[in-house]
Amino acid sequence: MALSQSDLQRLLESLRTADGVELVRHIAERMLQELIEAELSGRIGAQWNEHTEDRTNFRNGHRDKTLTSQAGDLDLAIPKLRSGTFFPSLLERRRRIDQALYAVIMEAYVHDVSTRAVDDLVKALGADSGISKSEVSRICGDLDEELSIFRDRPLDHTRFPYIYLDATYCKVRVNHRIVSQAVIIATGITEDGGREVLGITVGDTESEVSWSEFLRSLRARGLNGVRLVISDSHSGLVAAIRKVMLGATWQRCRVHFLRNVFSVIPKGSGEMVAATIRTIFIQPNADAVYHQLDQVADMLGQQFPKVKQMLLDAKEDLTAFAGFPAAHWKKIQSSNPLERINREIKRRTDVVQVFPNPAALKRLVTAVLSEMHDEWIAFPRRYLSEGSMAAVYAGESAGNTTHELPNTPNTTSG
Repeated sequence: MALSQSDLQRLLESLRTADGVELVRHIAERMLQELIEAELSGRIGAQWNEHTEDRTNFRNGHRDKTLTSQAGDLDLAIPKLRSGTFFPSLLERRRRIDQALYAVIMEAYVHDVSTRAVDDLVKALGADSGISKSEVSRICGDLDEELSIFRDRPLDHTRFPYIYLDATYCKVRVNHRIVSQAVIIATGITEDGGREVLGITVGDTESEVSWSEFLRSLRARGLNGVRLVISDSHSGLVAAIRKVMLGATWQRCRVHFLRNVFSVIPKGSGEMVAATIRTIFIQPNADAVYHQLDQVADMLGQQFPKVKQMLLDAKEDLTAFAGFPAAHWKKIQSSNPLERINREIKRRTDVVQVFPNPAALKRLVTAVLSEMHDEWIAFPRRYLSEGSMAAVYAGESAGNTTHELPNTPNTTSG
């Protein structure tokens, strides 16, 4: 939209009376608006009110958008099209997570499975004038290609002594029914103490078959050097770990264990029981850990015999962490790192509420995880100190990537 003579005169007058910051704001606002209009003209093949044989679409008014900048809030007008949508690349959210969320919302919208919240989001995005299924397919296709590269990337660049496994559930439309699907996630600690997202999949259940298939896919991509797997005690998951991760110890998440304990005691006793059990995990050495568990079991068993039996049955799995460097104990006793990731996934997926298909769910979750992974890599902040990690592979050469476990109190076997 080129400036007319009167527009130029008004702009010059406003610039003359503006202070320094306001002057910058006016210039930035006008420059961005002109660039937005130029981009749209190039996209539809015609200037404002221009008739050309190459025209592919027509303008249909504008919607207001405020862009926050260092010069202040810029009031812009985003052109709308008679068919389809347009959003200027200058303002395009470049993060994969935002692109994935947009794609999911649009996909839900064109398949008539959107909720009222999604409808509101569609209007906020300026797409209420219509979006074609082919455009949605293009958006999703471009994203899927990029995200699949992340999901399938090789994992043989380093060893991962510790891995965390967990699942969360989201609502998905499958065969015209709304069902819950498991989002299965694995993260790992590298041999130098960094963190990486290892894998993600979406499935109907957390069965042994689905977990085994997932773990085998990680191994096929080069996952190696695993010494400890931290997770809850879901029977399908534990069986899969024992079958696939041969030689690696399983650490039962102490947080999940406490939740199981709460189910067999009166609510009023929860705080006391939890505080007593937590003393197991703050002992100074491995022998003290094992002894304290026996002591706590006897102590609580006088009032809660079921809790005593639960502690004794889970002794090896709850204390697996004690066979590793003491500096790591707090970080490898539970799957809390994945709990925080799951909360972020829920925050994003709650915007959509019901996904139009499993692929849409997988797309958005992968985008969330890839952003987290990129932040961990781009802004390295050791989850465990590099010096302390050397003790995990003490006596092994860097090229040794077998799964033999040195000097740990228990190992799982097939």
